[in-house]
Amino acid sequence: MPVVALLHVWTVLVLLTAERKWIDAAEVYTNAWAVQINGGPEEADRIAREHGFINHGNVFGDYYHFRHHAVEKRALSGHRGMHIRLQKEPQVLWAEQQVVKKRKKRDVYEDPTDPDFPKQWYLSTPTHQDLNTKIAWAQGYTGKGVVVTILDDGIEKDHPDLISNYDPEASYDVNDGDADPQPRYTQRNENRHGTRCAGEVAAAANNGVCGVGVAYNAKIGGVRMLDGEVTDVVEAHSLSLNPQHIHIYSASWGPEDDGKSLDGPAKLAKEAFLQGITKGRSRLGSIFVWASGNGGREQDSCNCDGYTNSIYTLSISSTTQSGNVPWYSEPCSSTLATTFSSGNPGEKQIVTTDLRQKCTDSHTGTSASAPLAAGIIALALEANMNLTWRDMQHLVVRTSQPGHLSAIDWKTNGVGRRVSHSYGYGLLDAGAMVALAQNWTTVGPQHQCVHTIDIGNKLVFSKSVDACWGRPEYVSSLEHVQARLTLSHNQRGKLAIHLISPLGTRSTLLFPRPNDFSSEGFNDWAFMTTHSWDEDPQGEWTLEIENVAANGRDYGNPTHRVLSQFTLILWGTGPSVVNPSSSDFPRPSNNSCKTFDAQQICIGEIIRASSDTQTLNKSHLN
Repeated sequence: MPVVALLHVWTVLVLLTAERKWIDAAEVYTNAWAVQINGGPEEADRIAREHGFINHGNVFGDYYHFRHHAVEKRALSGHRGMHIRLQKEPQVLWAEQQVVKKRKKRDVYEDPTDPDFPKQWYLSTPTHQDLNTKIAWAQGYTGKGVVVTILDDGIEKDHPDLISNYDPEASYDVNDGDADPQPRYTQRNENRHGTRCAGEVAAAANNGVCGVGVAYNAKIGGVRMLDGEVTDVVEAHSLSLNPQHIHIYSASWGPEDDGKSLDGPAKLAKEAFLQGITKGRSRLGSIFVWASGNGGREQDSCNCDGYTNSIYTLSISSTTQSGNVPWYSEPCSSTLATTFSSGNPGEKQIVTTDLRQKCTDSHTGTSASAPLAAGIIALALEANMNLTWRDMQHLVVRTSQPGHLSAIDWKTNGVGRRVSHSYGYGLLDAGAMVALAQNWTTVGPQHQCVHTIDIGNKLVFSKSVDACWGRPEYVSSLEHVQARLTLSHNQRGKLAIHLISPLGTRSTLLFPRPNDFSSEGFNDWAFMTTHSWDEDPQGEWTLEIENVAANGRDYGNPTHRVLSQFTLILWGTGPSVVNPSSSDFPRPSNNSCKTFDAQQICIGEIIRASSDTQTLNKSHLN
């Protein structure tokens, strides 16, 4: 072939590649709309007919799912005309054309080195620490009466190890709009993810098939929602399925773990979470269990994932058989606890159900960790069906075991608990959770105290807060802490952000992400930490913003307006909420405990040299 022709072909290939990269980076608009309509289903049907839409029903409340077949199914720009027509309707309160959201199953695909991995070592082993499920089972807790659903690519409902526990009321196919969550079969079996997760939770016992689920008498359902276009409507439908029947939703997916994405739930999915925790399970709150992410190789941070970073989800990380941080693990301050999963070649993986009525011993990643946690939570819920969604998080914090887990960042927080960005409060302990759950007294109402702080362009800022002292929203004992930040920088991935509590607990809200070259910064992004759980929030909080760039000089350029907004949000309980029936005995009111025993009981106090050092600013910060 002549050289000129080769150059022409090469030029065309380069242009096609560049165009493909541009298309991949652009938003893809669908022919679906989410529409909030005042007037009920009849008014929604009228509006849909008048403008050529098909009404696919309500998502929840007064939100409806419209689709227009005259609009392109996939386009790089929104259909402004249709959107304007909807907005002109007096009864339309809000409308949004749905865009395709990038969601990745949090599985780690790697060839196993040994096809005959031993069986479920993580449930019971004489030589390593395990999840202590046998203690819970011995007490008669096997998940009976608890309903768990897997939000994923469907589940094989007729699998011989799932069929006896399958619950059609906890299942739906959101992708195709029918009641059958059966996965779509392909030559590569890429839709195996949900079936594998389901078996970890509720594979039946004593039937001679595969292994057993952690909660092997629980009912299991599946929502097929990842095998198609994932939009805000799709996510909201899935998160809000039958919330008075389903107790636990387990999700092992999220935005791309590429070390540069900053994404989370949109309007309807946020509302679905809120309705779930306020109205689900007869107002005890739906329990959302989430895999923390597999972006370790890309140096990702799960605090940039709005699902794991939410106060409404119970975020679960992974550890290996030997108790090390896996190569795929993402460190972040929102992780609450850990279960086992895969590690390096030679380390064991997870045994569970697989597509085509088979079994596997090679389920991997944080995808495998979250369902194990969902199973343990089902055991605790069977022990006490009156637990709220916040009670469950308290149980996890109090019973998780730092034990043999190896990490360089273990620290002791202000109330004496060990906590890590890689593991949260440690390895889940099923036996300890059911024991504490049985006589647990519900925590007090959730309080929210908001301090909006004018910080300017400072890189390190300290402020004494009163935690809304003297007002109904006063928080005396912390649960979650959020730092809502609006800041700009010419390369977002160069930033590290730390928050230090009045008791000295240092949470890294953002680790540097070398792959994140975005200049968009953060726009009112709520970074969350669980590391100060049970601490007294009154006193001086310090925010540190660090530039890890080689020169560091571009960070303080005033033209960048580095930090324009900082809102500190304290979530927790008011006074007199300590659970007297738990192993957590009342602590000193100023959280001055110096030493705790193995059951987290205070056995020694710090003597303050001067009360002057504890003077607090009682004025409200605006």
